[in-house]
Amino acid sequence: MCPPLAVEYADKGQNEIDLKIKIKELLAAGTRYVWVVHLVGPQRVEVHVKDGPNRLLSATDLLEAPGILRNPVPVHALFDRKEAHRVTLRNLLQRKGYENLEAVLQEGVQRGKAEGELAASIKALLSTLAIRGIPVDAETRARIRDCHDAKQLDAWFAKAVVADRLEDVFREG
Repeated sequence: MCPPLAVEYADKGQNEIDLKIKIKELLAAGTRYVWVVHLVGPQRVEVHVKDGPNRLLSATDLLEAPGILRNPVPVHALFDRKEAHRVTLRNLLQRKGYENLEAVLQEGVQRGKAEGELAASIKALLSTLAIRGIPVDAETRARIRDCHDAKQLDAWFAKAVVADRLEDVFREG
């Protein structure tokens, strides 16, 4: 299986004939884009596609790989490690459905808040049962701790406030 996008770095001593053969082999095997980054001379990238003309892009241009990368890649990102990391991170995040790093952080905050609220509900329910003198066996304690449904915990809590026995808390209806 071949990659849909291949990036080759051409430096001093690069055998041009070998490079051309490799590009042809990649494209013949199904690679859709081959980017050749030239490290000698002005910063530039050759873009090779199977059924189209080759293009030469300068450091101020943008590379695109529709259907492979969601965002264009600045040519200079292939020469600048810091910029390459930024562009790579953005593409990886978007591949996982996040617009940017802030979206990942926001999701983490929301998850943490939800988990904290569940933990507080569980603690309130168990504390209420203890204060009311209602013993809780290990199996029921595990059932309460394993519950991740906030509405269910709230319903049990409302019953626990007025219950005389543990069975009253978990009775349906």
